[in-house]
Amino acid sequence: MLRHKISVVIAFIALVSALPNAASAQQKTLKERAIGAWSYVSSTAKAPDGSPFWGQNPNGLFILTEDGHFSWQVFRSDRPKFASNNRLNATADELKANNQGSLAYFGTYSVDEVSKTITFTTEASTYPNNEGEVLKRIITKLTPDEFVYANPANTLGQAVEATWKRLN
Repeated sequence: MLRHKISVVIAFIALVSALPNAASAQQKTLKERAIGAWSYVSSTAKAPDGSPFWGQNPNGLFILTEDGHFSWQVFRSDRPKFASNNRLNATADELKANNQGSLAYFGTYSVDEVSKTITFTTEASTYPNNEGEVLKRIITKLTPDEFVYANPANTLGQAVEATWKRLN
């Protein structure tokens, strides 16, 4: 009976000793939990015809570094290849489709733990009007594998939610 009680106590101690590791993961800041590389999953953004803004199988990458830099890009998978095989000799239609089917920007970011927001200061963008702008997003979900944020108004004036999955 004493051996059984000792075994139960040892098992309980082992279980409790594992809990601080789980608890410490929960004690990480939003910024610490967001740092890394994220792959685009989906967005609620809609094109004027009501279809998904980024098409059926978009590709995207979102990187947040520990020192406060970010890189964000999303591409429609149905963008046409340039017939000339030279980006400097693309037709006006090819350039338009490429421009409307992609967005990329980079800069610095900060996270407000209280308001659960992430604020981007854009240094450069494929949409030049964003350069120098401060863009604020509301973090609605952040797990080890999923990052979801809301954009109150994208460039089309839509409230949008974007979902990303962790790559690393």
